Amino acid sequence: MLKINGLMQGLPVFRTLGSDVRMQIVQLLAETERMNLGEIAERLGLTSGAVTPHIRKLEEEGIICVTSEHSARGTQKVCSLAVDQLLFDVSASVEERQMIAYETQIRIGHYSDYSVKAPCGLAGADRMIGSADDPRSFAYPERVDAELLWLSDGYVEYRIPNLLPEKQEIVQLTISFEISSALFGSPEDTLSELKFYLNDAYIGKWLSLRCPDSARGIYTPLWYDQKERLYGYLKMLVINQMGVYLDGARIDHELDPNLLKDSKGDLKLRFETHPESGHGGGLALYGSGFGNYHQNIHVRAHYMPEDILNG
Repeated sequence: MLKINGLMQGLPVFRTLGSDVRMQIVQLLAETERMNLGEIAERLGLTSGAVTPHIRKLEEEGIICVTSEHSARGTQKVCSLAVDQLLFDVSASVEERQMIAYETQIRIGHYSDYSVKAPCGLAGADRMIGSADDPRSFAYPERVDAELLWLSDGYVEYRIPNLLPEKQEIVQLTISFEISSALFGSPEDTLSELKFYLNDAYIGKWLSLRCPDSARGIYTPLWYDQKERLYGYLKMLVINQMGVYLDGARIDHELDPNLLKDSKGDLKLRFETHPESGHGGGLALYGSGFGNYHQNIHVRAHYMPEDILNG
């Protein structure tokens, strides 16, 4: 059973199951227990290439599992349900009901620091910004208009304004963003280890593939004629005293419990990747004018009213 506590924690699963194709895949696996990729595609009247991104999304959210099996016909991907029940607890805890939150959006081009290596680049809603594969473009004043950025090695860092009333403390930070690997090539070449940092403290990582070439982002402008970086995956980080959660799953990493409590000024959020990790697919971030989700980096900071915080 997959239990999700609270609507915000369940948002990625809701979005995943909001697709008719993915719901049909879940229904097929519920009826047959296990099917290979070709069988699923045949039953749905689709190509294997069209079904693959849906399978990957369901696997990412922990709804199905995919294994490689060898047979006389070669290696095949076999899918089965990872859970027999999905339980959504829509009621909020007492603490959640007492929390107050403020929200802010950070544009992709509004990074405060960076260190990048080519291949890299920036794109706005109607043009490239600077020159492709020239790290100097990241210093252009026009970079604030970027709706897409990518790099093969390095990081970009953003300042999250701390707008808390005086004497308040952040108790939970929720950050959502569209992200993927960046480079073109085989699945093995494009796998990326994407790391996340808050106030210079490492908080977790995610392994990402680039999105398939066969589909185009809903908001990706027509002038952008590249075969890569057409859209990404919507991810949600939740950071609180209990730990760090990515799309509702706890990241197995020791976190300083005072990380948020000690944050009195602006917060620093860093996205980083390095090919030395063995996964050299790079990093791409998508703003409201690119990809599949009409949003920038969305931040919600939760805090308790002072009278409750002080008991």
